[in-house]
Amino acid sequence: MAALDMKPRWRAVGKSVRGASHHHSGLPNQDAITWAPDSGMGPPVILAIADGHGSPSYFRSDQGSALAVETAREVLKELLAGQPDPINLSAIKRIAEERVPQEITRRWQKKILMHLEMHPWKAAEWEVLIQKKGTQARRAIESRPALAYGATLLAVLLTETFILYLQLGDGDILTVSVDGTVTAPIPRDARLIANETTSLCVPNAWRDFQLHFQVLAGVQPALITLSTDGYANSFAKPEGFRQSASDYLNLIREEGVDAVVGYMEDWLNEVSSSGSGDDVTLGLLCRMDACSKAQRMQNHSESKTAQLAARRSISYEHRSFKGKDRIFQLRRLRQARKLRHTGRV
Repeated sequence: MAALDMKPRWRAVGKSVRGASHHHSGLPNQDAITWAPDSGMGPPVILAIADGHGSPSYFRSDQGSALAVETAREVLKELLAGQPDPINLSAIKRIAEERVPQEITRRWQKKILMHLEMHPWKAAEWEVLIQKKGTQARRAIESRPALAYGATLLAVLLTETFILYLQLGDGDILTVSVDGTVTAPIPRDARLIANETTSLCVPNAWRDFQLHFQVLAGVQPALITLSTDGYANSFAKPEGFRQSASDYLNLIREEGVDAVVGYMEDWLNEVSSSGSGDDVTLGLLCRMDACSKAQRMQNHSESKTAQLAARRSISYEHRSFKGKDRIFQLRRLRQARKLRHTGRV
């Protein structure tokens, strides 16, 4: 029993906000986020986010993204529950690679057809589509209804013995080590250029999934972040975006998970309004022992550089709507009691 008590505990949290540009245009939040169990506590724990496409042709992508995270949650729970030998990691890896993308794709496509049966196309939807994209767009969707629901998907299944990372389309999964080192377990898909992305709505979408299977032998991540592309696109440089993951770890250590979650919605709204204007979703998987104040104090005693870094204000570089680069400081929650950004040239 003592050995079980020493195993790391994890917690999934996150927020999704409607983009500033969507507020102006009247579009809904087309992102989605979910986790399992509902408490977010594990292992095992599942975290999934999705980003519905924003073009007028994808006018039901908010439903598509909601069904995407629901499907990922279901399939990953079934993957875990269906293993007769949970210590045979090579077999689990093989099953995950061979079956999970196909099952998510198949089940998502079935769900969207069920949604369409319950909610037939509306005349107002066709009117807007034809006005913006022409009659050919309507014919394309009538022949392939999944197009209207198009969405990307990112998901992580974390257990006591392995982590499964899963991605289709744009967005980012990052891991942060105890010392703040940030890495990407899944390399960027070279096909994702400009606004082009792979998607659940294309034929044989399962072929486009990227997976990474990490055996938890030795050092584990302290924090895992999942974010839709509206978040990364709000930074002027990739380095600033990656640094934000490490900054989140420092914030959680200083203020605690609940305090950070309490301010996350306001902060993500500011990120969208000052940056991409897109919907922004950020999910966090926190290893609780590595995110504690005790761990922060240990890191401070081991490294003077870390001590100075933890006490500084946290800076984020954003791209504004007018294209000007600005640096926004996130002042410490303990001082401000809310997340806010101040700009300087």
